[in-house]
Amino acid sequence: MPLPRQAPTARLRRLAMELRQLRERMGLSREQAADATEINRATLYRIETAQARPQVRTLRALLDAYGVPAARQDELVTILKLAKEESWLHAASEGLPDQYATYIGFENEAKGLLNYESSFVPGLLQTEAYARVAIPGGDPELPPDEVENRVEARMARQARRDPSLDLRVIIDEAVLRRQVGGPKIMSDQLQRLIQESEQPRVTLQAIPFEAGIHPGMHGSFVILQFGEGVHDVVYIETSAADLFLERDKDLRRYSLIFEHLQSAAVSPTETRDLMARLLADMR
Repeated sequence: MPLPRQAPTARLRRLAMELRQLRERMGLSREQAADATEINRATLYRIETAQARPQVRTLRALLDAYGVPAARQDELVTILKLAKEESWLHAASEGLPDQYATYIGFENEAKGLLNYESSFVPGLLQTEAYARVAIPGGDPELPPDEVENRVEARMARQARRDPSLDLRVIIDEAVLRRQVGGPKIMSDQLQRLIQESEQPRVTLQAIPFEAGIHPGMHGSFVILQFGEGVHDVVYIETSAADLFLERDKDLRRYSLIFEHLQSAAVSPTETRDLMARLLADMR
């Protein structure tokens, strides 16, 4: 039986990125580095793309070949050991598509999330009843067992959300007005959003219809911010595939889009007032 798939962690991605950079600074191709260390070329590729965790002796061999000082080697070995720690997300991601499981792993280690949603309430803020309607509604071909896996994973993400996570959310007004699951489910969901918007680490803003056209109309996205020298990632979920963008120009582009969306949105207080009015109209 194959071993359960585990999503790469931010620490493992950081280590993979650093190993690639160290090799490139030495002017070595991946093939040359593999030959110099007697490491299988396919294994080195998997290590450098965060698809595999190297053993400590393998990591030491690479670092020796790249001329890394002993003190820095010890720091990178510590990162490797931390990346090997078991966590809740390994169990939560079982039975989910690889890309979604990867996103859960990234989200679990992020220090901040910049999330724009044009159609749905963000997953971290959904009620379970809303999620049970939204997940199959957005993808009617999902089998019931995968719908259940995704609902359970979404609730686990919420339960394990770090209170220190800086969550900044911008939603289109359509998200608040669309009757996902009917009045009762939407009423509960609006109450949940109002409560979440009052939390100290949560900033929730809505873009009203009267704001007109804005750059978020092309679709939803999340910018995951890690800190500690780990490259940020833009996550885009589409009906065809999930995308992870890490190039500097992509990060600059989506950061600028998020700034424009913040300018188009009303304030957090005005957003709470809008949700309260919508909630009152439903009663």
